[in-house]
Amino acid sequence: MAGICIKDIDIYHPSNKVGNDFFIQHFDEKGIDIRGLLATLGRDSRYSINNEEENSLTMAFEAASNVLEKTGLTGADIDLIAYASQTPEYIFPTNSLMIHRLINGASHTICIDSNANCAGMTASVEQVSRQMIANPRIKRALVIGSDHVAPHADKSDPVYYANFGDAAAAVILERVENSSGFIDSIYQTDTCVYGNSLFPAEGLAKMGKTGVATGEFNVKFIPFDDSICVDAATESIQTLLSNNDIAPESIKAACFSQLSLPNILAVSERIGIGSDVAVYIGDEFGYTSTSSPFIALHRAVTTGKIERGDKVLFWTVGAGWQNVAFVMEY
Repeated sequence: MAGICIKDIDIYHPSNKVGNDFFIQHFDEKGIDIRGLLATLGRDSRYSINNEEENSLTMAFEAASNVLEKTGLTGADIDLIAYASQTPEYIFPTNSLMIHRLINGASHTICIDSNANCAGMTASVEQVSRQMIANPRIKRALVIGSDHVAPHADKSDPVYYANFGDAAAAVILERVENSSGFIDSIYQTDTCVYGNSLFPAEGLAKMGKTGVATGEFNVKFIPFDDSICVDAATESIQTLLSNNDIAPESIKAACFSQLSLPNILAVSERIGIGSDVAVYIGDEFGYTSTSSPFIALHRAVTTGKIERGDKVLFWTVGAGWQNVAFVMEY
């Protein structure tokens, strides 16, 4: 029986690395002390675009190019391109279509964009895996996650302005005979904070009628306790593992949302995996939103933390909020 496996993964981030001191000074001048926030979230640095040439689409192309070169494949070898972003450079045409042209994709290639906010790439890999299971004509898929939040962050909001980093990740999913690969997934949705993160702040329709005023194309954020998703994540993951007879100790790497280090540790403890199993990269990369679990996977692969055949657990949460989790044999 064929399984849907991760053939390989690669990432891209800008060269400009920004430490906490820049943001601490910025908010000190506004009379806001963010030292506690950054320490709690586990931030130390993040990579940030500082030129006019780069954006979420260019980062996506670089990550895609990296993984294609790494695997010796070309755009013509890809049967489906899925692009996940909450900050796509264009609304239409699809950014996946632009990636298709940049990598010289084949005429039969399916191109789709998806947006599940910070859960986007995780949901996209899950949904593409399901589609590949159902459609044997899709032998290889390229899934990319890329976000560039900084241009839309209110510079008086510590959570968005000081927390996020810029990066992209790209994975190639491949149908492999006599393998497991993708095992199962679970979703849980609770709309209790659906209005706390809005982008654009006033909606597209109003912008189209009145023009773009300062701040209208920013994120409108009302702070809330992000730990509200921990209980739901724990319940979902326990159900996922139980339904598939997977013991927590068999998980070799947990690639979770990098939004909050305390959340990663809390979920890990509650589901019964060691803190050393959870991969943390948020200290170096900041919060890269949609790509963050896969940058964690890249770290696990490149450091030898996981090997082929190891079970990897993914979990993340999207604005609004929605938990997404799945387990896969790498």
